[in-house]
Amino acid sequence: DRDTDKKRIEELLEENMVLEIAQKQSMNESAHLGWELEQLSKSTDLADSEKSFVFELNECASSRILKLEKDNQSLQNTIQELRDASLTSRESSLKFVELEKENQQLSKKIEKLQNQIEKEKQSNQDLETLSEELIKEKEQLQVVMETLKADKDRQIKDLKQENDHL
Repeated sequence: DRDTDKKRIEELLEENMVLEIAQKQSMNESAHLGWELEQLSKSTDLADSEKSFVFELNECASSRILKLEKDNQSLQNTIQELRDASLTSRESSLKFVELEKENQQLSKKIEKLQNQIEKEKQSNQDLETLSEELIKEKEQLQVVMETLKADKDRQIKDLKQENDHL
């Protein structure tokens, strides 16, 4: 009986040691999960700052677009005035030729401004797309964080139950 009890005690001690090692590993995993959660929260802070940066870029692009549209309108008014002036004055053919050249230059400027407006609009759309992607990525990271947190809590609960059982 004593030998049997000794063997049983030795088995229980070995099992206890195995459980202690498992508990230490679990604690290490919990610490690592905590560190990962911290890293994820830092990355979501970065995503927030990137999001605010994207919104600032959008505002800047919108103001540039408005300015370019005003310049475009001003140039179109100037062209119309030049056309009106060229039709009414007809002082000389040289002046008319000069006005036409200026008109062509202004038309080129308008075309450039319209191209810039299109590029700004495209850039604005790209920034909005990036902003939406960043928001989706943040939401995915939050889901992962919650999953990891739930996993960690479940593991801790399981280990506590197992420890209490032992």
